[in-house]
Amino acid sequence: MSRIVTEDIGKFSQHYPKVAVIVTASARGRDDAMTAAWHSSISLRPPIYGVAVTSKRFTYQLITESREFGINFIPLEKASLAAAVGGTSGQQMDKFERFDIKKEKPLKTTAPILKDAYAAYECKLVDSKPYGDHIWIVGEIVAVHISKEAFTPTEALDLNKIKPLLYLGSDFYASIDKDSVNFVKRGV
Repeated sequence: MSRIVTEDIGKFSQHYPKVAVIVTASARGRDDAMTAAWHSSISLRPPIYGVAVTSKRFTYQLITESREFGINFIPLEKASLAAAVGGTSGQQMDKFERFDIKKEKPLKTTAPILKDAYAAYECKLVDSKPYGDHIWIVGEIVAVHISKEAFTPTEALDLNKIKPLLYLGSDFYASIDKDSVNFVKRGV
C-alpha cells in the first residue's frame, strides 16, 4: 500500500469512524440538541465524560447556562435524525418539535434524554476549556439511562440487536458488521 506524507493537514478525517451521539441541553425553558462525533470517556472514578462543542452552537450556550448536558447514543436507524439535528440551528427553531424528537424525563438534570437512545448519560458540567475552534466540555456522569435489551450480560453492546451509528466524516454514516467482532485477550 502506497503512503503519502504531507504537511497539508486538510480535514484530518483519518481518525473516523467515530460513534455519533446527540448532545442535549436545556435552559431558559428551551431544549436543544446537536450531533457530535468528538467525545470520549475520561475517568471511571469519578465517571467523567467529555465532548467537543463549538461556541457557535446554541447547545453550547444552554450547557454554559445550565451547567448540565446529556449524551445520547442512537442507532444507525436514526442517522437521518443525527444529520438533521447536526445541520440546523437551535436558535432558529425548536428541533424537538421540528423533527418530532421524543424525550424521556431525566433523573438528575434538566438535559433532555432521547427516547430513541439505547443509552444516555446525564452530566453535570465540571470544566470547559477552549482548544482551537472547539470547547472541550467535561461533565461528571450523574445518571445513566440504558435499554437493557441493547446490551449483553457482560454489558457489551449487543450487535445482534443494535447497530451503533458511526460517523465517517463528510456527512457519511455507517455501522459495524456484527460478524467482525472478535474477543482478543490482552497481555503477552
